[in-house]
Amino acid sequence: MSTARSERGKSTTRRNGAVRLNWRVRLRRDRTLLLMTVPAVVLLLIFNYAPLFGLVTAFQYYDPLIGVRDSEWAGLAQFQQLFHDPLFWGALKNTLWLSLVQLVLFFPVPIALALLLNTVLSERLRNFIQSVVYLPHFFSWVLTITIFQQMFGGAGVLNHFLRQHDIAPWDITTNPHTFALLVTSQAIWKEAGWGIIVFLAALAAVNTDLYEAAAVDGAGRWRRMWHITLPGLRGVIVLMLVLRLGNALTVGFEQFLIQRQAVGHEAADVLDTFSFYYGIATGNYSFGAAAGLFKSVISLLLIWGANKLAHAFGEDGLYRR
Repeated sequence: MSTARSERGKSTTRRNGAVRLNWRVRLRRDRTLLLMTVPAVVLLLIFNYAPLFGLVTAFQYYDPLIGVRDSEWAGLAQFQQLFHDPLFWGALKNTLWLSLVQLVLFFPVPIALALLLNTVLSERLRNFIQSVVYLPHFFSWVLTITIFQQMFGGAGVLNHFLRQHDIAPWDITTNPHTFALLVTSQAIWKEAGWGIIVFLAALAAVNTDLYEAAAVDGAGRWRRMWHITLPGLRGVIVLMLVLRLGNALTVGFEQFLIQRQAVGHEAADVLDTFSFYYGIATGNYSFGAAAGLFKSVISLLLIWGANKLAHAFGEDGLYRR
């Protein structure tokens, strides 16, 4: 009897031949790591999950003076107004176009930088290059846009040089037709260096014996990259692509808010700035909440579809089936 009780009270269980620790044992073992995650979980709950309760205002005529509880119920009236607003469709069109441009031009840059850094043999030189390309990530968008203005603006270094040599200046920072390329260039300069961290970590996990075996077999640098490096990065690339597509409608708020006046709202308005200018700034909070909820639903569908596509190509994607 006592033997049976002691067997049931053991801290490990055996399932399908594998030893599995009791959850109490795992809790005691990992208590330090769990305590370290508490601040992050609290911030996540406060700033990501608690605001979800405010989505109910998208179905109301919300009045902040009387609160959510006593505001008049509107049903789908806010969404009907949203879908009949031509400014909304213009902002959606700009958002999709800018997302496509950034996906094509920005997404491959961190991968290429990681591959280039991986070929640098000198560790000191590699660390120096990493520090240089990481640095712009810590700049604010105000500083980043100011640097681009000083370099490519009407009175910037580039146009000053062109005028000195009797060449017509380039209208870059105020031209709505090239605005997509401008903001993509700013995003690449600011964030591409930071984006290589994940790919460098994936490259570190590639077995170096494969490179040695391929070199012995006569494979050159390009063949080793094509047949060893890129397949080793494929799972991470697919995962980052899924996350990128899920975040496709969030192309940036502060970056476009600062430059909106220079190029006009027809070129710079995206869903985030639309919600701000025509929702919060005008006091029509329910209208802005409806636009934000629409963006969230479409983003959820995008990430679900991208994950299904990843599964179709044999990758795990964001989560396993």
